[in-house]
Amino acid sequence: MLNLTLKQLETAEFRLYEGNPVIRCFGASPVVADPSVVVPEDAPDGKWHLFAHTLTGVHGFVSDDGISFAHTGKVVARAMRPDIKKIKDGFVLLYERLQPLPARAASLAGGTWKSEIYAVKSRDLISFSEPYKVLGFDRDFERAGKRGFSLSNPFLTESDDGFVLYYSSGLTYVPDCKFSEPTFICRAVSAFPDRDFVKDSAPLIVPDPDSKLFNLCCGCLKVYRLADGYAGIQNGIYRENGKSRSAIQLLRSDDGKKFEFVKTLLSPCIPDNGSRWMAQFVYASHLVRTGDELRLYFNARNTAFILTGKEHIGFAYASLGMCRTSSQPAFADA
Repeated sequence: MLNLTLKQLETAEFRLYEGNPVIRCFGASPVVADPSVVVPEDAPDGKWHLFAHTLTGVHGFVSDDGISFAHTGKVVARAMRPDIKKIKDGFVLLYERLQPLPARAASLAGGTWKSEIYAVKSRDLISFSEPYKVLGFDRDFERAGKRGFSLSNPFLTESDDGFVLYYSSGLTYVPDCKFSEPTFICRAVSAFPDRDFVKDSAPLIVPDPDSKLFNLCCGCLKVYRLADGYAGIQNGIYRENGKSRSAIQLLRSDDGKKFEFVKTLLSPCIPDNGSRWMAQFVYASHLVRTGDELRLYFNARNTAFILTGKEHIGFAYASLGMCRTSSQPAFADA
């Protein structure tokens, strides 16, 4: 739960950090993406911890200020799109588990994509347990092609009745990218934060050809419990002037099920420093609060085509002024 109201979030003025991107792709991977963050107030060592994926798996990063990050190594292989959450006995990191590399590479050339949601657990954000399955394929809307399936973008949220796991499913091919993006936004519920989730019978959000926000596919949705409802932050994939794009939108909800658009938080642009790192896509994000500051960490892509596009991580920030200081509490009933 974020200790703020929807009005505070709606009126927050986010500004791009001038030194973006703060984490650049490295090694042989052209992407570092889908950041998930633990703020110092919640970390055992009082530091910023960030988890993100490259082509080789989910990696960890640590920082004293949330700006200058040091790479701490790979956390888990065959993994992407992580979500790290503090629970009663430590931390759970949920992620999309992929096929081994040969099968994954073949999927780009017309093969079969198969992914499900797995997790690892940790007490110190340094060592992690063996992976285990949290959510598997068993719904038609999770299919990707005739024989494949895709469950991705897990994001855990606490509700009055327990825990809600939002996730993406299915895949939609994006022609100018030459790769696919998640089709639907879905939901599953449990009394526990890391197991026994029961899925809804149908997707929560489906692509809308008349929408300017997700007329191609739905991307991902991150849902935050606020003092007076729920905020959704979605990056749908849309077509504009013949090109695919992605922007980060703020949604609102009274029940965490039905969402309505509030405003656009971040759009593709060329920042004042002239960098083209977020010229075409602004992607998956994680909103955190530390003291009276909000930070929205996100990854962005300069151009669509799979062989030339690169993805890096940056953040935008907003001040909450005189609001009462509070960190994000752990899930009390985990």
